[in-house]
Amino acid sequence: MRAVLMAGGSGTRLRPLTCDLPKPMVPILNRPIAEHIINLLRRHGITEVIATLHYLPNLLRDYFQDGSALGVQISYAVEEDEPLGTAGCVKNIAELLDGTFLVISGDSITDFDLQAAIDFHRQKKSKATIVLTAVPNPLEFGLVITDEEGRVKRFLEKPSTSEVFSDTVNTGIYIFEPEVLDYLPVGEESDFSKDLFPQLLEKGEPMYGYVAKGYWCDVGALETYREAQYDALMGRVKLEMAYREQSPGVWLGEGSYIDPTAMLTPPVLIGSHCRIGARVTLEAGTVIGDNVTVAADADLKRPIIGNGVIIGQETQLRGCVIGRGSRLDRRSQVLEGAVVGQLCTIGEEAKVGPHVRVWPSKSVEAGATLNSNLIWGVTAHRNLFGQRGVAGLANVDIIPEFAVKLGAAYGSTLKPGAQVAVSRDQRPIARMVTRSLMSGLMSVGVHIQDLESTAIPVARSVLPTLNVGVGFMCGSIPIGPIRF
Repeated sequence: MRAVLMAGGSGTRLRPLTCDLPKPMVPILNRPIAEHIINLLRRHGITEVIATLHYLPNLLRDYFQDGSALGVQISYAVEEDEPLGTAGCVKNIAELLDGTFLVISGDSITDFDLQAAIDFHRQKKSKATIVLTAVPNPLEFGLVITDEEGRVKRFLEKPSTSEVFSDTVNTGIYIFEPEVLDYLPVGEESDFSKDLFPQLLEKGEPMYGYVAKGYWCDVGALETYREAQYDALMGRVKLEMAYREQSPGVWLGEGSYIDPTAMLTPPVLIGSHCRIGARVTLEAGTVIGDNVTVAADADLKRPIIGNGVIIGQETQLRGCVIGRGSRLDRRSQVLEGAVVGQLCTIGEEAKVGPHVRVWPSKSVEAGATLNSNLIWGVTAHRNLFGQRGVAGLANVDIIPEFAVKLGAAYGSTLKPGAQVAVSRDQRPIARMVTRSLMSGLMSVGVHIQDLESTAIPVARSVLPTLNVGVGFMCGSIPIGPIRF
């Protein structure tokens, strides 16, 4: 029996983790999600896997190659142009599916008994079987309702609160007979729930829902990504660990060293060739990748740390995610729910606030406190105003949103009804930033004297005649930053 692994997703809700990784390659317990799925397939005797790819396909192909290292045979089908959707990508390889086949999503963690679902499919002589499970909150998933025999009667994709009629949801695992693909168009985007299943219901084809028992988690957001890690460490889902269990609840890779004074509270997972320094605290739920260095007196409470990370002395990590290759200097802090992308630098005594996302290859300056997402620009500075005012690259560091916030923040320090003069040079980028700055000032009750395109010496000379207390100048140079 063959399985189709749908591994083309870009995982936009998992960014910055998926900025340079396809969603199925995001690690859970230091192994890609797709590897856990392939291990599940192999345990149930399914050794022929066809992976459908779209976003960064070479990363997955280079990692798994022909699948022989995992005891399976993997072939690949790449969607070169536009994605074809969940059903379209399977229709694209219809000639390879000449018998009953299984379709499984590449972004979920589960330990379902797939053989039981296959036996149910064959017993019912079903054309399409949807593997279902009960969840506490079904609003984010497709609802499915069946009769006493398991035949599908109704379904609804991602309902509103008033539309919820069941807690049994579609897990994205299907068992099909090849003839159902005849209902799908060739080379066009299509979806199982929106395009195929309604047609099967309308035509009266036998379509059943199998309610599976076991663990299932759709790793679709950063919150569920962390939850899946913790659940796997706690043993709530049966996964194959990448490392040996050195002591109950402590998994340790080869070549790793833990200082005798370090304090570990199981369950924790530490990768290969790691160094855990003196008096380090690792609390339950901590996941550490390969080649990670944790310096003395660091305090780690449930972080998920990627490969090659360097963690400085007295660093504090709290329920966060640290991308591979990043460096956290002495006494830095990354708090609950924050995500630091790949190859970032968090400076000495810098602080990344709760639920803040730092995109890859960014720097947070020593002593800085970051309370909003760092997406554009290169560095989060400790001080906003320098010797020459606020400076940065146009449309990178200085963007309209930033200018609006700057104007509102500065205007809030002035008295209500204060008068502010604003001038700029003649370049379009200066005009755009100036208008954003004025919007922020006016939003907090400041009155604007707009001098438009005026040279700095002229603007300074007329300020005493305008009865204003503050003046702003926005200017730019062709090769350099725009400045206030």
